[in-house]
Amino acid sequence: MMTFTVFGNPIAHSLSPLIHQRFAEQFGIELDYTRSLTSKAGFAEAVAKFFRSGGGGANVTVPFKTVAAGLVTHLTPRAARAGAVNTLIPLGHGQLAGDTTDGEGLVRDLQRVLKCQELPYEVLVIGAGGAASSVIEALQGAGAQVVMSNRSAAKVSALQNDFCDLQALPFGDLARPPRQTSQVQRILVNATSASLTGTELPIHSAWFQETVLAYDMMYGKQPTAFLEQAHAAGAKKVADGLGMLIEQAALSFALWHDGQLPSVEQVLPAVRNALGAR
Repeated sequence: MMTFTVFGNPIAHSLSPLIHQRFAEQFGIELDYTRSLTSKAGFAEAVAKFFRSGGGGANVTVPFKTVAAGLVTHLTPRAARAGAVNTLIPLGHGQLAGDTTDGEGLVRDLQRVLKCQELPYEVLVIGAGGAASSVIEALQGAGAQVVMSNRSAAKVSALQNDFCDLQALPFGDLARPPRQTSQVQRILVNATSASLTGTELPIHSAWFQETVLAYDMMYGKQPTAFLEQAHAAGAKKVADGLGMLIEQAALSFALWHDGQLPSVEQVLPAVRNALGAR
């Protein structure tokens, strides 16, 4: 039986073991998926120890995604451009490949929520950390015009050097109504950690009112602070990142299991129930 794990901190409440067990059942695969609590100082050794013991693959959560990108021996092109890794794949002889499935996972979940194959929208991403950088390429590939806004404009400028056609919006502009409203179909995505602390972002209500969808990459038992803010402001449609979590996990599963891509629709209700039961 192959062993897989997810590295994170905190990690005790990770849904990944449940998700991958449900995926494995779809293909009649037996696996053991565990949680691995570690620290930045101990991350490299924890990864090395896991794969020396025969680990079949691993996921990486915050705050280790950028650290993992500098640890592996091979990076996929999309992971190299994102500077972040969420999936570790053993290549043998002590070598590891690093990939990121976050961007494609987000795109697939947006397609599911909006019931469309392409994303002919402006996608305004708030935040410029690893979570944000890892989704830019996939969004652009799906037809979206990506605009990024972050408290530190320098982080956005650095990403503009790596991604063509990435536009920037000064963070202060979010506190005022959008300059263009009726002409733009916009998806608003929170890629900051504000929802983890229950903090509202300084966003004028008009931004929410003019969006096709307000989407938080975070998720929880209750609606996140960002989604509560969006709902109170009159957003037409809101969604949290639980679907993205399962979509990116399905893509990781396929990387470890010869391209076998699980059905997310079969797993989402069970995972939502498990989240609500906590």
